[in-house]
Amino acid sequence: MSLETQKTTDVTQVLTEALPYIQRFKGKTLVIKYGGNAMIDESLKNSFARDVVLLKAVGINPIVVHGGGPQIGDLLQRIGKESEFIGGMRVTDTETMDVVEMVLGGQVNKSIVNLINTHGGRAVGLTGKDGSLICAEKLDIASNSTDPAVNVSELVDLGHVGKVKSIDTSVIDMLIQSDFIPVIAPIGVGPEGQSYNINADLVAGKMAEVLQAEKLILMTNTAGLLDGDGTLLTGLNAKQVNELVESGVIYGGMLPKIGCALDAVQAGVTTAHIIDGRVQHALLLEMFTDEGVGTLIRGGWQ
Repeated sequence: MSLETQKTTDVTQVLTEALPYIQRFKGKTLVIKYGGNAMIDESLKNSFARDVVLLKAVGINPIVVHGGGPQIGDLLQRIGKESEFIGGMRVTDTETMDVVEMVLGGQVNKSIVNLINTHGGRAVGLTGKDGSLICAEKLDIASNSTDPAVNVSELVDLGHVGKVKSIDTSVIDMLIQSDFIPVIAPIGVGPEGQSYNINADLVAGKMAEVLQAEKLILMTNTAGLLDGDGTLLTGLNAKQVNELVESGVIYGGMLPKIGCALDAVQAGVTTAHIIDGRVQHALLLEMFTDEGVGTLIRGGWQ
């Protein structure tokens, strides 16, 4: 077989494998948490934008929720303000919140919108403040101090760090019906109009729940969920995931993502995926191939 013939055969196999998935997911909603290396590396950024445009072109409705922690940290450093973290969350005073809004709602959001549009899509950028999309409330966490003199139940004030109280999808529904791709910065609005910085994974998960999305996809800088031997785990249900947490296989920074994925599938999202954003065209590989490039989690205990 000639090289050209082999190439044609490979392309045909890829398209043939993709067809049933395209037919199955046409008209469905997909919520994507976009972050990590896929937001920094130029080739991965372009790969992601093309994937999103293609998904929309075949009749799937992608909704992008993005992070931007490194970009926020860079600007704070440039203006001489030190970043402080407690429990993995950025302490956000009023000045820091101004920077968060500038970076997430401006620089990062508009660059993603522009990239998608450059590749032929029709993206519109939003923050949770637009159309009262994300109503938030203040998030306080308990102190994790190991000092016996400190009351561990004492709440730590993180400033303008929030959690999702409710989501009004009216503006999202309008954009989808008008064939646009919503790109959302995870900034919520409080009852008195104050801004809150919210974890992007949590916003994506809640968005998927409220929309009853077909899939929630969390892009990470890891291959997915690995067992103790480093083997990729996938096709897991809630019972299996909880057993992995209890046995210590899932720990550290992966726990919040797993919790977000579990909450989503138990609230009606069909499947949640933790995928490797370091892989070119990771979205398409996860959506349209049998093997995928990450961990798939579904609801149920059987």
